[in-house]
Amino acid sequence: MIDYSVPGPLTELRPDQVHLADSLPTDPRAICKAVQSLVIQPRDAPAAGIPDERIPEKNLRSAAALVDALIAQDPRPLSEARTAERRVVGTCRHFATLATALLRFRGVPARARCGFGAYFVKGRNLDHWVIEYRPAQGDRWIRLDVENLDRHWPAHLDDLQPGEFLTGGEAWQWYRTGEVDGDLFGVGGPDPVWGPGEIRGNAIRDLAALNKVEMLPWDEWSRMDDSYQGRTGPDFDALMDEIVATTDPESLYRKEDLAVPEELIN
Repeated sequence: MIDYSVPGPLTELRPDQVHLADSLPTDPRAICKAVQSLVIQPRDAPAAGIPDERIPEKNLRSAAALVDALIAQDPRPLSEARTAERRVVGTCRHFATLATALLRFRGVPARARCGFGAYFVKGRNLDHWVIEYRPAQGDRWIRLDVENLDRHWPAHLDDLQPGEFLTGGEAWQWYRTGEVDGDLFGVGGPDPVWGPGEIRGNAIRDLAALNKVEMLPWDEWSRMDDSYQGRTGPDFDALMDEIVATTDPESLYRKEDLAVPEELIN
């Protein structure tokens, strides 16, 4: 049984960083609200006056490294909101991973989820990361969009409803029914990637996140590249079906084609 209330290799603060998190609130939503003012998307960084040499911060994997980048710009506690130019540059994955780290720091069971948001562009499912947490008095996982928490589309981004966000596995399950076009899932922008390969990739990334290994959206391992190029076959699709069906993500993750190589974690 995976204990999501304790950190994994990418969500543990170093001892010298703990004091920066001590003043954070204990309420899960309030913690996520605090994270909103700590991260800025790469696309928004130039307008905020962030120099080009800081854009590679988006490649930082660990929460500890993100905190280091933050305090290099502003040494105040993490409970203090940063102006845009003093935030760390990162994607939806960084919002989710930092929130997961701080929730676990407070002992709240939390996990980052990799998949697709269905509420950005009508009829399309865009690559996205959210978090899930289990409240102290609750019996279900609550899905929350950290990056977009205060927006109003939909009206309950602090408690996403079924179908509004699909994990990679949930998207794969839907795709396998034949009821949805795989080309409606993907990443837009200057380097668009759409199709079943992106669904498979996010299913594997989400399995890793369920094992407390929260990788970057563009990290690739296993047969991901072959999948993106359409070079995998029924055996790899059957492995994706296993991801959907598993009740034991820890055991499934140990399979050769699914575990993240150590060199990507360290």
